[in-house]
Amino acid sequence: MSAIIEAKKQQVDVIAESLKNSVSTVIVDYRGLTVAEVTELRSQLREAGVEFKVLKNTMVRRAAEQVGLEGLNEHLVGPTAVATSTEDVVAPAKVLAGFAKEHKALEIKVGVMEGSVISGEEVNTVGTLPSHDGLVSMLLSVLQAPVRNFAYAVKAVGEDKEQNEESAE
Repeated sequence: MSAIIEAKKQQVDVIAESLKNSVSTVIVDYRGLTVAEVTELRSQLREAGVEFKVLKNTMVRRAAEQVGLEGLNEHLVGPTAVATSTEDVVAPAKVLAGFAKEHKALEIKVGVMEGSVISGEEVNTVGTLPSHDGLVSMLLSVLQAPVRNFAYAVKAVGEDKEQNEESAE
């Protein structure tokens, strides 16, 4: 076997390992972005702990077959960049969806979340959801509302009684 073929096999193995170990992967088409915009995107992804690489479609296809990801091949057309996260499931979707909203040239092709292939629209939807802390905050405010309203009602009744007693004197 030639050294080139061996090097390509190793590269496919590295990509397969990355796909297997990631909790979330998003595949995008970055055509039309300027170098400065791609640099800005890479910076935002790095801050979120997301790895971003431009890869050859054939390499990604072979790696996806190795790890058993069906449904990616049809999306691996044209320039392809892959964003993967091993820690935060929504980080790649959140950063890329936000960036795509500002930069129409970035197209989210497809995503893989916890082993399931999802469409680009679903990736955008996940990207627009509030963070975990935001959701917990919303839940707590919903749970506090009935107690708060009850407290206001009790306070109003108490104040009303005080006014009635004062006016009776």
